[in-house]
This record gives sequence, structure tokens and C-alpha cells, in this order.
Amino acid sequence: MSVLLCGSYAYDTIMVFPDKFKNHIIPDKVHILNVSFLVPQMRREFGGCAGNIAYNLQLLGGSPLPMATVGADFGPYAEWMDRHGISRRHIKVIDGTYTGQAFITTDMDDNQITAFHPGAMGEAHQQLVSEAEGVSIGIVSPDGRDGMIQHAEQFAAAGIPFIFDPGQGMPMFDGNDLNRFIDQATYATLNDYEAQLLCERTGKSLEELASNLQALIVTLGGEGSRIYTGGKCIEIPPARISEANDPTGCGDAYRAGLLYGLEKGLDWETTGRIAALCGAIKIEQYGTQNHHFTMDEFKARYQESFGSAF
Repeated sequence: MSVLLCGSYAYDTIMVFPDKFKNHIIPDKVHILNVSFLVPQMRREFGGCAGNIAYNLQLLGGSPLPMATVGADFGPYAEWMDRHGISRRHIKVIDGTYTGQAFITTDMDDNQITAFHPGAMGEAHQQLVSEAEGVSIGIVSPDGRDGMIQHAEQFAAAGIPFIFDPGQGMPMFDGNDLNRFIDQATYATLNDYEAQLLCERTGKSLEELASNLQALIVTLGGEGSRIYTGGKCIEIPPARISEANDPTGCGDAYRAGLLYGLEKGLDWETTGRIAALCGAIKIEQYGTQNHHFTMDEFKARYQESFGSAF
């Protein structure tokens, strides 16, 4: 049985400006802003929510089956997926488009200027959940608006449990959209800021939202996470880290841990800790798919962080 990952694939071009944006922007002239930043450091990373989740779930020994639409420039990413044994069965190339692209410039104050081109991601609705066979659980993560809506409907119609993960896609949906997602989903996961937005837009508290789900998971960065399930709140502690180098992609790594635990039928206390450790391992490395571990190494770190085995 497979875990169907509906979401984005993207290239992340990350640049570092060795100065501060504020030194080059005149506050009372922002209405005629015309700036150029010299960026001697640049790297290109493989990214996108479905791509990142698939990579982490594959490391855990899960069975990821990503479903996404990509552009004619996807070749290098396809080779990367093949090298790591990740299925491309439901990766659809849309001719005449680019794969999603994020261009991120960071200054010395850790401020960021980002431009995102969705490209082929906007055609995600061309993919159908019914085309994937042997699916035991799924996730609807940030993607094209129509794709997210239709994939949630298709999971619900097929009776396949799935996680709703609005993430950066939250601004695309109003309160009615979000309430419909919650009614269709089996689980939902958000960071603390997204959870606050969800409450504001739906007019419901976290406890009310959780009552319509088997579990509502809220991540709190370095403070751990909370899992609202069965009328109670389970506090998940953060895993130990050696150094916090790059938080980009930590949420996706966490979601891979959730899917692994659900796929294996583990309890929420264990599942939450596995997810927390996935995020911790990722934050120690730059980029979203540059970390590596074996399951023996993962289990040893789990024991070290939480004082028990799983």
C-alpha cells in the first residue's frame, strides 16, 4: 500500500545578499522602488511540498507515491528522484511550462525577498486520485487551488483517509473553503500561525475544528507540537538538535513523520515524536533534501532524544 502525496514540486534558487536590505531602501521612496542586489552566493535546491515529503518518507522506509504536475525543465529533478528510488508514476509533465520556481534572496538580518512562479503547479487538477492504485492514506498539501479542492473531494469520495495541509496555500481559500476541507479531511496539520488564521477564517476554535477530525496537529517550532485528538491535547516535545542551520522544509519533514506513523498504525505519542525528529534532522542541514540517515541511525537518535525506543 502507498501514501499518495498530492502537492507541489519546485526548484528553489537561494541567494545570499552580504549586506542588509534596509541599507539600500529609502523608506519614503518605496512607491518608486527600483533596487538591485549583488548576490555572490547562490545555490539551487530541489523543493516543493510533495517533493520534500516524498524524500523524507522514503528515508524512513515508507512508501511515498507523489502526484504532481511539473514543467519541461524537470529533467534534473527526475534524475534525483530515480537516484533515491522515489516513484515518478504520477508525475505529469505539462509541455510549454516551467516547474514551480522559488527565487529567494536573504540578507544578513535573515530578511527574505521571495518571488514564486507556480508554472505547471496550476495544472494540478489534471491529476486524479482515482488514477493511483493501492493507496492507504494521502495528503493534500500546497498546490494549485483547483487541484487542492478536487483532490480533497476525490480522497473523501474514495473513502481514503487524508491529511489536509494548507501551508502556504492558505491565502487562496476563504472560510467556506476551509470549513469544507475540514469536513472532508481525516486529519489536518498546520503551524501555529496558520492555525490562528484557520480559526479566524472559519470562526471556530481549535477544539471545535478538532472535533470534526480524528486529529488536528499544530507545530510550534522549537517548542514542539500539539496533537488535538479524542477530546484531549497531546504535547509533543521537540527533538534534540546539534545546530539550527536552515528551517526551510522542516514542516514537510515533520509531515513525512506523521504519514509514516499513520501508515504503520503507531500511536499519536510515538507518531508525533517521529515527526519531531524528522524536522530536527532536517534543520541541521542547508536545503530541503540534503540530509541523510539510516533507520538504525534514526532509531538511535529517537532513543537519545526521547529516552525510549519505538
